[in-house]
Amino acid sequence: MNKTITKDVLATKGVRFLNFIIDYIVFIIINFAIGAAIGFFSEITGNYAVYDFIVYNDSILFEYGYTIVIWTIYYTTMETLTGKSVGKFITKSKAVMADGSKLTFEKALVRSLCRFIPFEPFSFLGEDGKGWHDSITKTFVVDDKKFLEKQETEQGLEELGKIGE
Repeated sequence: MNKTITKDVLATKGVRFLNFIIDYIVFIIINFAIGAAIGFFSEITGNYAVYDFIVYNDSILFEYGYTIVIWTIYYTTMETLTGKSVGKFITKSKAVMADGSKLTFEKALVRSLCRFIPFEPFSFLGEDGKGWHDSITKTFVVDDKKFLEKQETEQGLEELGKIGE
C-alpha cells in the first residue's frame, strides 16, 4: 500500500473517546466472564484455591498486574487480527500503520503496553487528536469509510496513470 495517512481520514476525538468508553465496558464484561468461569469451575471441582486467591487478594500489585495482562491480551489480539477493538468495530474505525497497512503484532503489542502510561487515555484529547500509544508506535486510528474511499480514489488515479503508458 505504502500511502501516507492524512488528517482527513483520521478518526475524530469524539470517536476516539467513544472507543475508550466502549472498550472499558468490554473490559468489565471480560472480567465478569473470567470471574464467572473461575467460580463455575471452582464449584464443579470443589477446589476454591484460585477463586479464593482472586476474590480475597487485596494486593494492588495483583490488581495492576491482572489489569495489564487482560488489557494487553485484549488489545494486542484484536488489533493484530483486525486492526480493531470492539469499540473500533462499533464506531467503524481502525488502527493502521503509518503507510496505511495492517498493524504488525509488535506494533499492536507496544500500542497495548503504552496504554498503561499514566493519563494516556486522555492524551488523544490534545490538539492533534493522537494518543501517546499512536505517537510512540507511529500508528494511526482512521475512519473506515474515509480511509477506504481515499484508497479507492488513489487506486483509481494510479490506474488512470497506467493507461497513458
